[in-house]
Amino acid sequence: MRLLLIHSDHIEYEARKKTKVAEEDVVPKDALDEALAVFCAVESVDEENIGDAVRQAAGEIITTARQLGTTNIMIYPYAHLSSDLASPEAAVSALRGIEEGLAGEDDFVVKRAPFGWYKAFSLSCKGHPLSELSRTIVPGEAAAAPKKEIQHEFFVFTPEGERKDAAIYAEENTPLASLIRKELGYPGPEGVEPVHVDLMRAKELVEYEPRSDVGNLRWMPRGKLIRDLLADYVLARVLEYGGMPVETPVMYDLGDQAIAEHAAKFGERQYRFKSGNRDMMLRFAACFGMFSIMHDMHISPNTLPMKLYELSTYSFRHEQKGEVIGLKRLRAFTMPDMHTLCRDADGALAAFEEQLAIGWKSGEDLETPLVGVFRCTRDFFDQYELWVKGIVAKSGVPMLIEVLSERTHYWIAKADLAAIDAQGRPIENPTVQIDVESADRFDIKYYTPEGMEVHPPILHCSPTGSIERVICALLEKTGVQEVPSFPTWLAPTQVRLVPVAERHVCFAEEISARLNAACIRADVDDREESVNKKVREAGMDWAPYVAVIGDQEAETGRLTVTIRKLSEKKKPYKEMMSEDELIQAVKMETAGKPFRPLYTPRLLSQKPRFI
Repeated sequence: MRLLLIHSDHIEYEARKKTKVAEEDVVPKDALDEALAVFCAVESVDEENIGDAVRQAAGEIITTARQLGTTNIMIYPYAHLSSDLASPEAAVSALRGIEEGLAGEDDFVVKRAPFGWYKAFSLSCKGHPLSELSRTIVPGEAAAAPKKEIQHEFFVFTPEGERKDAAIYAEENTPLASLIRKELGYPGPEGVEPVHVDLMRAKELVEYEPRSDVGNLRWMPRGKLIRDLLADYVLARVLEYGGMPVETPVMYDLGDQAIAEHAAKFGERQYRFKSGNRDMMLRFAACFGMFSIMHDMHISPNTLPMKLYELSTYSFRHEQKGEVIGLKRLRAFTMPDMHTLCRDADGALAAFEEQLAIGWKSGEDLETPLVGVFRCTRDFFDQYELWVKGIVAKSGVPMLIEVLSERTHYWIAKADLAAIDAQGRPIENPTVQIDVESADRFDIKYYTPEGMEVHPPILHCSPTGSIERVICALLEKTGVQEVPSFPTWLAPTQVRLVPVAERHVCFAEEISARLNAACIRADVDDREESVNKKVREAGMDWAPYVAVIGDQEAETGRLTVTIRKLSEKKKPYKEMMSEDELIQAVKMETAGKPFRPLYTPRLLSQKPRFI
């Protein structure tokens, strides 16, 4: 709690306009002379022990008033003293508690300005050495109400339904073992920079933006192309699944009770700011906007499950500065976010299975193998153990299971899928969660035929995880590949044509034009460099197909093509192909995947250097 204590000749306020969290039955206008004005901001940490925070605050105010020789006290809610506010309910409870504590002093006259109103006030400060004081109140742990200690039980379910000791799997040299070691708290590699940090710059994909906040990036054309293709991929999967795309604001009013309560669950990991007299925040997920849409909709049980989808560009989380690195942990990121309003628990379980399958499939399509952990409360596990075994069986691979003794979040069950980086550390990607709080908080409801009001479960799903972490996983995978490469459908250049001499450039350009017309990203290295250097740089660009064009190719139309995925580190794989065969080969690799044209010039002589 933050207190600003001002010894005043006079303080006066007038409540003029209500916010959504305004107190009712208030004194709209009041004043005091010769008063101690107490400007107060109740913070999220106070919610851990409101009673102790109130006791300490009242004690500080009484001590200061006695020292100043005044018995008139005006308590004035003032959120601007902190960027980490408590929920409106907790704030009002604390302010009333302070008021009641001070009123217990027989000689005090205590008044309180109302919470949740836009107010005008005038204040005349006395100006002596003790007339302006500040205090920070931190509730003591010793006096706090005892918290329930959450027990975590870990084990592994196999697809055959067997329960295994997680510690046994942790000793293996597998991706699942890496995930288990992290979840069980085994020591991991320290101080090792992820492989992708150098690669994201070396391949001219993405770079840190020094003129922005930490964890905000600039995307160059090649990286922007990959990012857009991944967004197209997720959109296609969501539309196939019946999701409806929407777009919602990136900032929200903390004066809204539901927004404030939801935001409070993320503590200090928020960007908060003032807009006029309103306390605002930047979203950390697309939940706020979608829940607002659902609240305002007419929902019929016959239309459920209902799926809304947004590619949230951007979501913001104020991560610790020292933890922000590369594409793995950012303060601004792009999250494909789908929310499914389900009819009931059975509907939620059915949708969960479908969406988990979409997550597993994304690992296949992106060529980034995934491992999974399923988390749930003890009550959920006891009721649905057979169902949990069923989703592991359908996944076809062992999964780590975590059972929590009590619910501590808005979800009662969730699945997290992760890729493993080159150092054996998990990169969290797809997720599915069953939310049992938000429909109540945002008053999202439908009515049964009998007229009963139902606040249904909501599924949170990111089919791939954040776009940045997907690219992180793609780059990290190359750290363990003999010949690093992107999936062909994501490669910024799919075919690189290398003319041997200047006289071959026109023929190469003709081929390039036909390949691009066939929805294949092809460019031409027309620079005045040696053929060996051009081929070497095509390899550094991870071009999946490289065709050198000389006199023989121009005469016969047969191209000598180096195929990257079939090559070994010191032994390129080459194959003679016609132009049509080359087109067919690329089409086979990219079938069913989105396409976008080149984002860079077709002639490399015209391509600028970004780094």
